Amino acid sequence: MSVLTRDEAQTRAKLLDVHHYAIALDLTTGDETFESRTVVRFTARAAADTFVELKPAELRQATLDGHPLDPETLQDNRLPLQGLTAGEHELRIDAVMRYSRTGEGMHRFTDPTDGETYVYTQLFMDDVQRVFAAFDQPDLKAAFDLTVKAPEDWTVLANGITTDLGDGHWQAATTPLISTYLVAVAAGPWHSVHTEHRGLPFGIHCRRSLAPYLDPDADEIFEITRQCFDRYHEKFEEPYPFDSYDQAFVPEFNAGAMENPGLVTFRDEFVYRSAVTDTERQTRAMVIAHEMAHMWFGDLVTLRWWDDIWLNESFAEYMGYQTLTEATRFTDTWVDFGVMRKGWGYDADQRPSTHPVAPEAVDDTASALLNFDGISYAKGASALRQLVTWLGEKDFLAGINTHFARHKFANATLADFIDSLASATERDVHAWADAWLRTTGVDTLRPVVTRGEEGTYTLQVEHKGSRPHRIAVGLYDQDVSDEGRHLALRDRLDLDVPQSTPQPIGKRPTLLLLNDGDLTYTKVRFDPESFKAVTASLSGLPSPLTRAVVWNALRDAVRDGELPPTAYLDAARTHLPHETDLALVQGVLAFASTYVADRYVTPEQRPAALATLSSLCRDLIRRTEDGDNPGLRLIAVRHCINVAAHPDTIAAWLADGTVPGGPELDPELRWRVLARLAVLGATDETAIAAELARDPSATGQEGAARCRAALPTEEAKAQAWEAMFTRDDLSNYLFTATAQGFWQPEQTDLVRPYVPRYYEDAVALAARRGPAIAEAAGRWAFPDHAIDEDNQALGQACLRDADPIPALRRKLVDQLDDLGRALRVRQP
Repeated sequence: MSVLTRDEAQTRAKLLDVHHYAIALDLTTGDETFESRTVVRFTARAAADTFVELKPAELRQATLDGHPLDPETLQDNRLPLQGLTAGEHELRIDAVMRYSRTGEGMHRFTDPTDGETYVYTQLFMDDVQRVFAAFDQPDLKAAFDLTVKAPEDWTVLANGITTDLGDGHWQAATTPLISTYLVAVAAGPWHSVHTEHRGLPFGIHCRRSLAPYLDPDADEIFEITRQCFDRYHEKFEEPYPFDSYDQAFVPEFNAGAMENPGLVTFRDEFVYRSAVTDTERQTRAMVIAHEMAHMWFGDLVTLRWWDDIWLNESFAEYMGYQTLTEATRFTDTWVDFGVMRKGWGYDADQRPSTHPVAPEAVDDTASALLNFDGISYAKGASALRQLVTWLGEKDFLAGINTHFARHKFANATLADFIDSLASATERDVHAWADAWLRTTGVDTLRPVVTRGEEGTYTLQVEHKGSRPHRIAVGLYDQDVSDEGRHLALRDRLDLDVPQSTPQPIGKRPTLLLLNDGDLTYTKVRFDPESFKAVTASLSGLPSPLTRAVVWNALRDAVRDGELPPTAYLDAARTHLPHETDLALVQGVLAFASTYVADRYVTPEQRPAALATLSSLCRDLIRRTEDGDNPGLRLIAVRHCINVAAHPDTIAAWLADGTVPGGPELDPELRWRVLARLAVLGATDETAIAAELARDPSATGQEGAARCRAALPTEEAKAQAWEAMFTRDDLSNYLFTATAQGFWQPEQTDLVRPYVPRYYEDAVALAARRGPAIAEAAGRWAFPDHAIDEDNQALGQACLRDADPIPALRRKLVDQLDDLGRALRVRQP
């Protein structure tokens, strides 16, 4: 398959002006394929040759200005358009297209609960070619007219308001000018809830089998949607640019959500079948806010080429968290960002695959796809938060609104964005952009506290790195009113780093914390006295955001080999029993179990690590026996299951259908227990089949696949491996579930023969099934618990000799770097 290069895109953009697409889809022709007819009207500015992209099962007919084109000239995904003359042209394409099971193009899903079928598009980057013929690059915007023929009991959703014409025929309203990757269709027997806000129709949609779970949350989803919508209209001078706002929760979705104009698609795990914490509801709300921000930044104003994808994602990430904080009941969203999201950016930025937030060398679409990572999202959002701190929100929003006015329904670059910001301030935004957006790596700030005259102290910040930072420095003293465990904020100082002179801080504080409030993107360290205070009094810090900064600093110190992983577990054991913020509890437990216990401690240390975490979780369960904090109790129960070293207690929970004192085991908890029992060799296929009969839903199918792959038998491992790497019939979600079950630290000897097999089989699989499965194979099927030099050598040989496709190569580079880090952390 040919990938589009930036040079090719620039050449084609200079040649063509694309006006209009008329697309007719027929979804009634079978389970494997659908029909796609496209009429494209465009202007050529000069006589030249070009091409249109298409990935059909069969190209039945193609004409240019009424003259037939030879279907045999379609090579890979390109149909040549030769001998164009300057002026108006009309291209017609009649093709048969394949449905997808990997979440790319037109994904088709049959719900095992009731047998109903749903299809939806995910056309991001270059997957529009799987659905209709297109000049597939973001700067060739056009208006789109869409008609769809579907089964008569289906509803068809699209970017604009859709009209049922009868007999299964639907027509969508003409779109404004949008990019090809933003066209969207979702069709099936949807369960829908409708309302209206500020004169616009709003809708939420899900599979019929999820209706009992969507309906109780509909008011909350609509409330968040309205609150964010109204807040964006206070921030942005340009009104919402489309005719409706639908949010469809779709099955087997590869991302969290996709910002299709007027029809945002979300992974339908956000329709909660089981109990969730308020932090998880906050996450759903943040994704709603994030995708809505894209309606302006990404959809109204779109990047010109994929090197500026950060402009879409960083902006939406920043706006999502900030707007949720300002407009909804979720007022502590930056805590969740700090403890859960930011580490994603820090980790990505320290690997060999790191890249600038705004890279200059994105040569083609395959390279661009690799940049959807923690740098483009979390680091970019952190950079924008630092920009707002430095620039001031008033000037920042003034620059944003200038940007919208200058480029609405068009395309823009980083230079355009910076010029718009510069028009609103006297500050040197161009220099800021060079320092923050064109560089890689994470700075480190370390305090040096010096005693001066008369017992006063000064602060000098050691700055390892190149970026300027505006930070807050928190000075905390022991609060003697509460047995010494709590710390009280004495003062918070604003400081620019690098410093021109040492900063007076008065008397020596018990704790001096750099980047208090988490307003910049940097690793921070502690001076010796402050580290003692952290060890003793972390949970006594008054602000959850302050505690998030401290926990992140401890996390970074473990990963950098400066703090023993057992010390992190000790801190968790000491302070989490007193923690009140759910995001912090969840984030710390996740790192402690997934990284510290599973990877960073040695096999000899692992039983003690699991025992520490199990004891901690039992403390949290006891603390919540009065029922006052069901979210904290749910987190503790989940992690108690995850770290169970012996089956008796959790097997009793499964048999009784409840944890003593609650909660009752809903489907999510039942599958979680059964998966852990499978790992421990305390269940079998009979029990898994019985649980699947009890819960035959799509998530039940995934749970069963995960459990079967986790069984500690040679037969189970062989069957799981064949399903993943040989049969090619697993959907993206069932592949991921199987991979999640396969590798377990408790089963190192059993799965050791599969470590060398992984590299050859993953390379072949990725070549056959494409980027989405390649990413899943690199992320979930990688033998990340084989922390040894043999695994590392096998991986390096694969990168050197086997030529994996870019999506898999990037994941292998990242995984092998993480493996090397784990080996270094384990060294005494």
